[in-house]
Amino acid sequence: MDSLPPDNSFPATVSAQTSKFARSYQTYLDKSVPFTTYRWTATGVLVFLFMARIVLAQGWYIVAYTLGIYLLNLFLAFLTPKFDPSQAEDEMESGGPSALPTKQDEEFRPFIRRLPEFKFWHNATRATAISIFCTFIDACDIPVFWPVLVVYWIILFTLTMRRQIQHMIKYRYVPFTFGKTRYARS
Repeated sequence: MDSLPPDNSFPATVSAQTSKFARSYQTYLDKSVPFTTYRWTATGVLVFLFMARIVLAQGWYIVAYTLGIYLLNLFLAFLTPKFDPSQAEDEMESGGPSALPTKQDEEFRPFIRRLPEFKFWHNATRATAISIFCTFIDACDIPVFWPVLVVYWIILFTLTMRRQIQHMIKYRYVPFTFGKTRYARS
């Protein structure tokens, strides 16, 4: 009976390997932060490979639809301010602080996203990689009439983007840096 390993050795080994992998993964993520163009190019290539897999295999349409809905949700969180001005109006009426300036004489507050660019990229890339993996599992190939999914996704995209653009116009914020005034450094 002395030859039996202690009960905690296997879970401790797995935990040590998992944390080693997590540290290594985080190191590579941290090194990729300044390379925005390359990161998004790699994600675009992954999405292209996924789409090619869907078209060539003629299946897994529900996986593609799910990925499309998830990416739309991420994009909307990317476009939305962290502190919603519509909720800030309610707080102003009750005497609370506001997130974005509503009058010309108010102090400048920078646009802070609900979902930062890096997290948007990371979640989109991870979801696309998982979707590619799912296309190799037959159980994920649920038979659906794909034109209905495409039309429904287009309608959903149009309605949500229309609502988001109306929100941006109403509260006068632009979530992008291009087109904004740039001042020379002194």
